[in-house]
Amino acid sequence: MKFRYTLLLTSLVLFGCEKQISVREVCEQNNNMCSDLNVDGHCNAIRSEVIVKRFIEKQDPSDDNKYKLLLDFEEYSKCIHLASQIEHIKLKDKKSSRIKGYMTSLREIKRLNTETKNVTHPGLLYYHWTHNRDEQALEQFLALETSDSMKNSEMQFLLATYYIKFDLEKTLDLLYRALELNPEDSQPNVDIYKTLVNIFYKQKKYKHAYIWALIARESGVNNIEIIPLAQMLKSQGKSLDNLEALANKTQEEVESGKFFSPRDF
Repeated sequence: MKFRYTLLLTSLVLFGCEKQISVREVCEQNNNMCSDLNVDGHCNAIRSEVIVKRFIEKQDPSDDNKYKLLLDFEEYSKCIHLASQIEHIKLKDKKSSRIKGYMTSLREIKRLNTETKNVTHPGLLYYHWTHNRDEQALEQFLALETSDSMKNSEMQFLLATYYIKFDLEKTLDLLYRALELNPEDSQPNVDIYKTLVNIFYKQKKYKHAYIWALIARESGVNNIEIIPLAQMLKSQGKSLDNLEALANKTQEEVESGKFFSPRDF
């Protein structure tokens, strides 16, 4: 569950150092950060992110940088593993390149996993709980709930994924808080929208489910069942135009950093 933005190879840059650096510059200066990944066009966006995040982590091996690189390698690994299953009759070298990239991802995930076992970074604690069944890491993660390190959209969503199994009201509060903390001019993790739809549908609050389903669809989520909700609301005499206007307004508020948890729609 990671926050993802499609980045073009030519525009991906590193901030926070003395200068901006592109993927091409990383590869020219540190060829080993690129040569052990696939060289074809598959998984290009996440491959680009991995390359720059590897450079960042090497320059500053902080827990936060390791966390970001670990999530990127997890995503790259899934993508390139799927791509490596594609058979080529005349292009065996491409398949070999993808396998090499996949093996690199496994090696790097193992390295980062080992290097972050005894940390207090909330994202890494959550990772070790979900990937390694580390119950102590979960206890530490929950203990940080009110700390400053949790006061961001990503960590609020991770908390929500824990509470969703037994406390839906708290889950809703956390999901709304995650949207409140979404940075200006950015799209939040669309899983927040999907989770809101599922919760409200389960609670039979179909008006709420419809609003968040519309927002999810506008945010690029394709597997959202909107038509059944619309038909149900029409049969109840609800105005879909009003709900659609509210959905548009809410989405604009979220993406402009002006969203506040609603008392009621």
